[in-house]
Amino acid sequence: MMNTKYIKTIVLLGIGFIFCAFQSNAQEKWSLEKCVQHAIENNIQIKQQALNVNYRENQKTQALYNMAPIANGQIGYDFNLGRSLNYDNTYTEQNSQDASFYIGSEVTLFSMFAKQNTLKQRNFELEAALQDLEKARDDISLNVVSAYLDILFNKELVSTAKEQLSVIREQIEYNKKRVEAGNLAKGKLFETQAQEASEELTLTNRENQMILSLINLQQLLELPLSEDFDIVIPNLDGNQMVTSLVLAETVYEKAVQERSEIKSKELTLNSMEKQVDIAKAQLYPSLSMGASYYNNYNNKYTFVDGSDIPFSDQFKNNRRLNLGFTLRVPILNGLTARTNWKNSKIQYESAINDLQLEKNNLRKQIQQAHANAIASMKKYYASEKAVTSAEEAFRYIEEKFKLGIVTPLEYNDSKNKVTNSKSSFIQAKYEYIFRVKILDFYNGKPIIL
Repeated sequence: MMNTKYIKTIVLLGIGFIFCAFQSNAQEKWSLEKCVQHAIENNIQIKQQALNVNYRENQKTQALYNMAPIANGQIGYDFNLGRSLNYDNTYTEQNSQDASFYIGSEVTLFSMFAKQNTLKQRNFELEAALQDLEKARDDISLNVVSAYLDILFNKELVSTAKEQLSVIREQIEYNKKRVEAGNLAKGKLFETQAQEASEELTLTNRENQMILSLINLQQLLELPLSEDFDIVIPNLDGNQMVTSLVLAETVYEKAVQERSEIKSKELTLNSMEKQVDIAKAQLYPSLSMGASYYNNYNNKYTFVDGSDIPFSDQFKNNRRLNLGFTLRVPILNGLTARTNWKNSKIQYESAINDLQLEKNNLRKQIQQAHANAIASMKKYYASEKAVTSAEEAFRYIEEKFKLGIVTPLEYNDSKNKVTNSKSSFIQAKYEYIFRVKILDFYNGKPIIL
């Protein structure tokens, strides 16, 4: 029998292993690439757009099938009660049973290429839907990047708040010693402690803001909310972003050739052009050819001598074959076809305007993104200098404060300037990074941190 102590050891080791595995899984941090990929795979809007692609694929397949000949078959079996037609084309008062067989086919020989143009139109619609799907993926990627950078921004604000709180607590300890030594009035200590309470409130507010930004990203990823959710903190340096701004002047020329929203509008324009051809075809005659085979059997058909006609004889003698041509000429249909043709030309002109508006909008977005990137770059470097100046000034004030030359009010004012300058720098840094990433996005570069 196995030793009880040995069993307990195994159980404890197993529990410990499971707990460690759970903790490792729970604390797994999400990189930007993982967030973007997960959002693309799970976002509802992207799934909806993917369904639209499937719908367009079915439309294209149906347009292809519509070009094939139409064929239908039919088998009927009837019970005739009372007067019925005999084999010799006379009527008698008797019940009978009748079986019929039919198969027919029709093919369009000419319809002003309406079916061919319909197939081309459906193909353009499918390609446009694929571009719309790509646009939806790009949009959710940008949203994820924005939410991700917002978390990084709030994390740095929390870190700065903790740093400032640590500084003020060190100052409190220093002031306590001076009060005990009789070198500082107790009221000055109270002022410093009040400042500590203010810093604690700032830290709490920033931690709450960070939690909200984490929740926002989880919701964007369609994830259940979890307190263990966290992201990977990349090493970001705003100074490395300058090279991306050099390419900003040529971004539009490249984007107008590659962006999915432009391609979608171009494909929609092609689709509307084919719609004009389809509508115009309804103004012209169409020619079709049809063929059919018919046969029937009746259990009461008899020869002259009164004997029943066998099924094989009836099947051979009752068959009928048909081959014919149909020319359909539109003469008067309330001018519906002509009105449809005119409306399709209006829709085509509207599609031309939609394409130009999309190009204009893209140009405007890129110009604004470039201007914002330049402005944020200047703000970034100015904020960086402001932090350096504020920190140097604070070190100077701090030395004087220790010597009792400046008041706590002057000390706190200098420290607050450091805090504010760091907050402004952090905001400028992430704004700068985000603006540059948007330019990279329009320039066809993958968004990575």
